[in-house]
Amino acid sequence: MQLIIIGLNHKTAPIEVREKLTFQESEVGKALAQAHSLPSLKENMILSTCNRVEIYAISQETEKTVRDLKDFLSRYHELPLKEFEKSLYLLVGEEVVRHIFRVASSLDSMVVGEPQILGQLKSAYTLATESGTSGLILHRLLHRAFHVAKRVRTETRIGDSAVSISSVAVDLAERIFGGLEQRAVLLIGAGEMIELAARHLMAGGVEKILVTNRTYDRAVSLAGQFNGEAIRFEEMGQGLKKADIVISATDASHYLINREQTVKVMKDRKQKPIFFIDIADPRDVEPGVGDIENVYLYNIDDLQKVAHENMKDREKEARRAEAIVQEEVTKFVHWFQSLEITPTLIALKNKFEEIRKRELEKMLSIHPHLSEKERQSLEALTSAIVNKILHDPLTRLKQKDEETMSDFYVDAIRALFQLPDLTAEERREED
Repeated sequence: MQLIIIGLNHKTAPIEVREKLTFQESEVGKALAQAHSLPSLKENMILSTCNRVEIYAISQETEKTVRDLKDFLSRYHELPLKEFEKSLYLLVGEEVVRHIFRVASSLDSMVVGEPQILGQLKSAYTLATESGTSGLILHRLLHRAFHVAKRVRTETRIGDSAVSISSVAVDLAERIFGGLEQRAVLLIGAGEMIELAARHLMAGGVEKILVTNRTYDRAVSLAGQFNGEAIRFEEMGQGLKKADIVISATDASHYLINREQTVKVMKDRKQKPIFFIDIADPRDVEPGVGDIENVYLYNIDDLQKVAHENMKDREKEARRAEAIVQEEVTKFVHWFQSLEITPTLIALKNKFEEIRKRELEKMLSIHPHLSEKERQSLEALTSAIVNKILHDPLTRLKQKDEETMSDFYVDAIRALFQLPDLTAEERREED
């Protein structure tokens, strides 16, 4: 019985390859069923995100399972294996446990500490459970992964510091205003950076979002996502008067907001503070705007410096998180190895117990005159002798860390003591 992961991610494959192997959310159930029908698989789960595609499997035939899964990926996506095989990685045994614990804890993410991957992992597990393709091993493995992620979040500060440009921008705004509640925001542009900033702002509790863009329809569309208000581009000045925070990210070739315009806006605002976050390249806001009293201006270079420092903090916390992961990996590997050892331990104890009872019955039949108290004493004595004889070998078996040595000891004990073959139920427990 072996743990297996086959997959690719942002480190091993470019986006052009990853997108060809992505499983659409609506199709994952069908894909799980198809993979589960492979004779070499006992359990399986699929994790498919924009940054990774991974199949988790439990199998007793590692090499055959790997071949089957590669063939499955090729057939399912109608893509020749040679076009993506070099991008695949294969993890087996303890490597699988460490990998999934690191993924759940966001130590393997493009942005270390981002929380989205844990939700994606939980969704993948739920779908595998509902589809009936996960069993004892994956259930235990995923629940331990969730436990590890919780420990990392509570025992380290890995997710405390903002590290994306958009999140840093919103974090700075919160610090300047002491919170975003009852604040109005003007978003200039309607691209991905602006949308990400809007999501962070909404999460921070901002009261009102205004959106302006050269293409008014796009401004209307984005504003609609956040229950905001669209403003025509030529009326941007009106938005500046209402906003406490302005975030701009367009591809304009000249300044959209200049010093003279901002001086006039500040008079109309009665010098009420305003915070400009210019994440455009080239810049949208003239640098001199930042010299005006009660105007705070940060450009993309300023934000990148903060993000870089915050990333250093996360990397420091990540080292603490890795120690937690290793501790939990050791615990899980011991449990996993016990699945194969347990039936042998039980069989060995049962054999010794049968011998004890048989010999005790013979002795009692020869000495029928013994009192009940004497019989009980003999029962306790023989039980204690068997337990002491078994204590060291059973303890030794349970403590074996190397799977190959565990297999050696299990096989030797079964052969030396002529233990019976595993029952169908015990095989199911192993499988």
